[in-house]
Amino acid sequence: MKITDVKQEYFRWEKSRPITNGMHTYTHCGLAVITVETDQEITGYGLSGPVLGINPFMMVDELKDRLIGQDPMRTEWLWDRLYVPKLTGRKGISTRTISGIDMALWDIKAKSLGLPLYRLLGEYRRSVPVYIAGGYYEPGKGIADLQREMEGYMEQGVSGVKMKVGALSIREDAARVKAVREAIGPRALLMLDANCAYSSHRAVQFARLVEEYDIYCLEEPVAPHDYGGMKRLADKTVIPLAAGENEYTKWGFKELIDTGAVPILNPAPFLMGGVTEFLKTAALSQAHCLELAPHGDQTINVSLGAAVGNVSYIEYYPPAYDEVWQNAFNDSLEIDREGRLPAPERPGIGFEPDYSVLDRFRII
Repeated sequence: MKITDVKQEYFRWEKSRPITNGMHTYTHCGLAVITVETDQEITGYGLSGPVLGINPFMMVDELKDRLIGQDPMRTEWLWDRLYVPKLTGRKGISTRTISGIDMALWDIKAKSLGLPLYRLLGEYRRSVPVYIAGGYYEPGKGIADLQREMEGYMEQGVSGVKMKVGALSIREDAARVKAVREAIGPRALLMLDANCAYSSHRAVQFARLVEEYDIYCLEEPVAPHDYGGMKRLADKTVIPLAAGENEYTKWGFKELIDTGAVPILNPAPFLMGGVTEFLKTAALSQAHCLELAPHGDQTINVSLGAAVGNVSYIEYYPPAYDEVWQNAFNDSLEIDREGRLPAPERPGIGFEPDYSVLDRFRII
C-alpha cells in the first residue's frame, strides 16, 4: 500500500452564543481535517480545531512530498521524516500538522487491519470514565444558571464536571466554585480550569480560597512555559495540578514531568504529535506513576483512553457546547448508563467527517 495524496480541509462557523474561559472568548468554532489517500482506496482522517481562525494544517502542502509514495503503515519512520525541527516540528502550527497527518496514518493502519484503533493499540478496556467539560462564562449567566448546568451534567451519571475559572476576581470565582460544589454534592469530582489566567502568586491565593471544596485538580493555573510557577504553586496547595494541553511532543512532556509539580498530564493528541507521540508520552507518564487525562474533544481521546491504562478520565463536550460539532461526524459518541464512554468499534479511529453537515461551512 502506498500514499497517493494528502489533502487539507477547513470548516468554520459562528457559535450560537459566545463562551469565555479564563483568558479567551470564542465566537466561532471550526474543524480542520487532513485526508491521506492510498492506492488501495483506504482513506485516513486526522482532525484538529483551529487557532484564532487559522487552519492549523496550513503546512500540509509543505509536507506532502515527504509522504507521497510511502507506505502508510510505517508510522514511526514517517513521523521522523516529518519532524525535522530546523524546518518543521518542535512546536506550533507545523507540529499540529504532523499530528493530524499521524492520526490519519493510524486511521489507515487500523482500517487496513480491520480493527478499531483502541484494539490495535492494546485494548486496556472497552469504555472510559468521563467528566463533562463546561462551566464557561456566558452573557447573562448567573450562579444559579451555572448550578443548573452542572446538576444536569451529573444527571448523566458521569464521574464529575469541570468548570472555568480565572475571568473574574478570585473571590468571585471562589463563590462560583462553592456554589457548584453545593449543587453537585460532596462525592462528585470537581475540576477547575484556569486556562493560564493566573500568575503563580495569584494562583496560590485562589487555591487557598477553594481548597475546602475538595477540588480534584486545578488545570493550567499559570502559563504553560512557567514551570517554576507551577512548582511554587504545587508546594503551597493540596490541590493536584493538571497541565499539558499546550505542551508538544514527548520532549516537552519530559520537561513538564521533571518539575515534579504536575501529577495529572493533559496531552492533546491533535496538536502534541499525534497518536505516535501520545503513546510515548503515555509510557513516560507511566514510568513516573502519573495520571493522564487527555485534553480535547472525545472523538480521538476515547480510543486512546481505552487503549492506555493510566488514563484516569477523558473530557466529554456535550451537545450544548456546539451543535454543529456534535453532528459533524458520521457516528456520535454517547455516554452509557454507567457514565462511561464506550470506544467506537468500527475499524480505524472510529469516525469520519459528515460532509452533508460540514460543507456549508467550508473555507477550503
